[in-house]
Amino acid sequence: MTDDNKVKDGLRESATFDRLTMNEIRRAAETGIYDIRGFGAKRKVPHFDDLLFLGASMSRYPLEGYREACNTKVTLGTRFAKKPIEIDTPVTIAGMSFGALSANAKEALGRGASAVGTSTTTGDGGMTPEERGQSSKLVYQYLPSRYGMNPDDLRKADAIELVLGQGAKPGGGGMLLGQKITDRVAKMRTLPKGVDQRSACRHPDWSGPDDLVIKIQELREITDWQVPIYIKIGATRTYYDTKLAVKAGADVIVVDGMQGGTAATQEVFIEHVGIPTLAAIPQAVKALQEMGMHRKVQLIVSGGIRNGADVAKCMALGADAVAIGTAALIALGCNDPKYDEEFKKIGSAAGFYDDYHEGKDPAGISTQDPELSKRLDPVEGGRRLANYLRVLTLEAQTLARACGKNDLRNLEPEDLVALTVESAAMAGVPLAGTSWIPGQKF
Repeated sequence: MTDDNKVKDGLRESATFDRLTMNEIRRAAETGIYDIRGFGAKRKVPHFDDLLFLGASMSRYPLEGYREACNTKVTLGTRFAKKPIEIDTPVTIAGMSFGALSANAKEALGRGASAVGTSTTTGDGGMTPEERGQSSKLVYQYLPSRYGMNPDDLRKADAIELVLGQGAKPGGGGMLLGQKITDRVAKMRTLPKGVDQRSACRHPDWSGPDDLVIKIQELREITDWQVPIYIKIGATRTYYDTKLAVKAGADVIVVDGMQGGTAATQEVFIEHVGIPTLAAIPQAVKALQEMGMHRKVQLIVSGGIRNGADVAKCMALGADAVAIGTAALIALGCNDPKYDEEFKKIGSAAGFYDDYHEGKDPAGISTQDPELSKRLDPVEGGRRLANYLRVLTLEAQTLARACGKNDLRNLEPEDLVALTVESAAMAGVPLAGTSWIPGQKF
């Protein structure tokens, strides 16, 4: 072992009890409480970088650069909704709450999404006027906590997302600590100001799939069957959960892998619950195909989407669209190096900051501090996000054309190979240079 961080002066560091692990043991022994943080899983798991596209050459015919069209438009909610959502790019903005994020951040997300013709999502805590006013297509999240749930706002939405789980914490609820519960947040959530809040992990009025059918019917009646009903699940038993969601009447299914971010929850949840996004997609697609509902019930995938290659690979594995959260915040300025000195003052560093729950974000994104929030110009933030979304779309188009496809949704598993046995088994595509898919017969 030659890494200086592992071997020093002839001494060898334990792989099991490395310095990070020992620091956490000391912290737990000192405080007697578990660690809370934001962001998503930081451990390395099989991800989209473990897949490669097979570009066209002799046996396949590529499309010519920007001269031949490659469609990126997607329609979501075609199963039952009278007014499905039509988006110009298959990249949407995931649910992130006002409370976790500043009002300026929520407005910037709406501006950026609207500029490129896609949708954004409210999150736990309700709908803000800034968000609705700047979002041409807004999805209203209906969560177990019911914080901020307002039937009048719900009717203003272009779709409803019934949240059953999140990738960073499937089976658990999020947190919003007292320092971020200002007068406005407290009023929207009907909570006492300054008191820690933990969201419920399950809906209070149903205990299983049969009750979910009734809940979806209620939401359809409230909205006169106009808008799509999404069901969001954290990636765990994805195959069965997808089938149950379809059976319950979902128009759209959102599958959130373990790399998905969160505002605040226990680190033990973030790192040790759920499955990678890469492993979840084929399970959801298989369930939809077996029910004859693939492409009839649309599939949105989230959790660790970073670039156009990730978008295209999700589409090739069978998704209709993707949702981004953490990447969108980084586009707005989260963890920006220009704030490095201020990050150091609060015990962190640019690129490492994950204490979203403390409300001290120097970039003005994950905070309710009015002075910090002012640092984020929602117009400039929206412009940056729109640029980023355009790049994702162009990159995905470039890869689709290279595979000879004139529509992103024409990408297919046959266009992919895997670099590792693990990713080949999870994605259900051959190991590069072979025809072998682990776990499948020749």
